[in-house]
Amino acid sequence: MNLFADIRSLVTDALGRMTRDGHLPAGLDFAPVTVEPPRDAAHGDMATNAAMVLAKPAGLPPRTIADALAARLAADPRIAGADVAGPGFLNLRLHPWVWQGLIRAVLAEGTDYGRSDLGRGQKVNVEFVSANPTGPMHVGHVRGAVFGDALARLLSYTGHDVTREYYINDGGAQVDVLARSAYERYREANGLEPEIREGLYPGDYLVPVGEALKETFGTALLDRPESDWLVTVRDFASRRMMDMIRDDLALLGVTMDVYSSEKALYGTGQIEKVIDRLRALGLVYEGRLEPPKGKEPEDWEPRVQTLFRSTAFGDDVDRPVKKSDGSWTYFAPDIAYHYDKVERGFDALIDIFGADHGGYVKRMKATVAALSNGRVPLDIKLIQLVKLWKNGEPFKMSKRAGTFVTLRDVVEQAGADVTRFVMLTRKNDATLDFDFDKVLEQSKDNPVFYVQYANARVNSVLRKAREAGIDCDDAALAAADLRLLSHAAELDLARKIGEWPRLVEIAARGNEPHRVAFYLYELASDLHGLWNRGNDDATLRFIQDNKATSQAKIALVRAAGVVISAGLAILGVTPVEEMR
Repeated sequence: MNLFADIRSLVTDALGRMTRDGHLPAGLDFAPVTVEPPRDAAHGDMATNAAMVLAKPAGLPPRTIADALAARLAADPRIAGADVAGPGFLNLRLHPWVWQGLIRAVLAEGTDYGRSDLGRGQKVNVEFVSANPTGPMHVGHVRGAVFGDALARLLSYTGHDVTREYYINDGGAQVDVLARSAYERYREANGLEPEIREGLYPGDYLVPVGEALKETFGTALLDRPESDWLVTVRDFASRRMMDMIRDDLALLGVTMDVYSSEKALYGTGQIEKVIDRLRALGLVYEGRLEPPKGKEPEDWEPRVQTLFRSTAFGDDVDRPVKKSDGSWTYFAPDIAYHYDKVERGFDALIDIFGADHGGYVKRMKATVAALSNGRVPLDIKLIQLVKLWKNGEPFKMSKRAGTFVTLRDVVEQAGADVTRFVMLTRKNDATLDFDFDKVLEQSKDNPVFYVQYANARVNSVLRKAREAGIDCDDAALAAADLRLLSHAAELDLARKIGEWPRLVEIAARGNEPHRVAFYLYELASDLHGLWNRGNDDATLRFIQDNKATSQAKIALVRAAGVVISAGLAILGVTPVEEMR
């Protein structure tokens, strides 16, 4: 049940009748018409912009449309009032029985309440993390991993066919550096002094890799030229690093459906094929770029390069796909990889990049637009930095990693559920402060605790009710006399529960899972507020002397718990049933 969608249908049906009756001109587009919570709850339960967005195309004053629409809506039994405000906004009030009936519907649907077929038939690829296989995951990867997984869960909840994908960047120079670094740890495992020179990876995480190399190859790779062992050690170390990365992701409850390798694109003709395709479209050519900004002309050496005409799709400059030595740039295999995703039949692609990849956004969107003839949209979400704090100071670096705080460091100190929730308490493009002290404190200022405490309170009410002999099965609660929910605070909580399906669709359309975390905090606040009012007003307590009254009030709190559980599942957070 989506009450906002139901009332919007009521509005558009009324507009349709106004068109047929000649009160509105034919051919108006009702798509911009919305029904949403009013900015000020005192104005009503819902508000529609119908008169405002239709006034200009209809050639009529907004209030003329609003007055006529209000009269038609008022005839519906669900509408208690339809009031025109300002230049033509229309505020609607629903009868209490509508909100009471919503609680019954929530209990009947369970955690399916809020699900939709928004994405039915749509195949979506969500590529996230995609870290170089050169070491353990760091805190920046944590946020991207949580965001990507929560987004995949959100899209699945709204009916999309989602594939989670990890693109292994194992085709560049960084994996050769990994091989050389691992080789030094292999020498160390064989009793030699490692030479961790500048440019190599110094972290202790490669010590086990060196030991595994010794166990596998003994001394066979010692005192051999690099050309003899580089490929062998590189492949061995890359596999070990990917095993570590999979284990790290598992700590967060993140699993991938597909792992794609950059290295697998080389030597197969796939890169050449896609570049030739773009050349045939007139989008790859040989040319010279303008001097970079900030360089004097005499310092600039123009040379002919193979360029992708990304400016044809809104990019700032055309982008090189081949270096002057004839080798591919990093951009070329990325083009081939995205073409592969298009060819696999996805209807939409989502890439989740670190903030330092902002320069890639326009060129990748241009590439996908060119390769799919504009059919497949690509949405790129940039994940901003995470700043770690502890004891009022920046969190120290990890000795094991050598240069950064690892995912394992964060999860071991805060826990997976806390980590996941906190990583979604800011929009992805805003910097996030992760304070180990604050995320573990028990206060309203800690959104994780506040939401979990609300869920624990729901379960506490259910336990106490059962101890009192009250039937709390969902079917029994749904059959309760919900007309007994008449207090304004109770109806306010029902209204917030009613926003859930609308919120889910808005979050899914914008690829914004953080909206779920924000909503859960607001819902928890309303639930705690009602609970606290019961301390002063005994009639608002959930368990009463009268069984029928108790069941009605418990039905309300149980419905809130259903939504909290559904929301936490989208975030990948396990609901807490009892606070300790």
